[in-house]
Amino acid sequence: MKEKYQKVFDLCEKLDVKDGELKVEEGIFKLWATTKYPFEKNQIIAKIKEIGGENPTDIFFDIKAKDETVFARHYIQSLDTLSSIAETYYGNPMKYDNIFQANTDILKDPNTILSGQNLVIPFL
Repeated sequence: MKEKYQKVFDLCEKLDVKDGELKVEEGIFKLWATTKYPFEKNQIIAKIKEIGGENPTDIFFDIKAKDETVFARHYIQSLDTLSSIAETYYGNPMKYDNIFQANTDILKDPNTILSGQNLVIPFL
């Protein structure tokens, strides 16, 4: 059964999930974890549902996000654009203005972003 959810465990490791605990009791996986932000929490839950279905019965999970004040934070890399960042977090590049508006304290133009800037990714 561990093989079934291995991709969930791999994702938790990739996301550097903290305070994680995994037990198997009576044939049910039990997973507790704390992510940095809700975006990561959503990624893990989506992976669980992708593998186990919309309401999986062979896994119990309690995943929390440490910082619930923002959806995520993003450190800009050299090839990033606000559209590509919006695509990553929202699945829609046209939502770039939501990110721009949340970061007008550091961004003056949505077409000019710099590597290393730390952006707030707001909830939609």
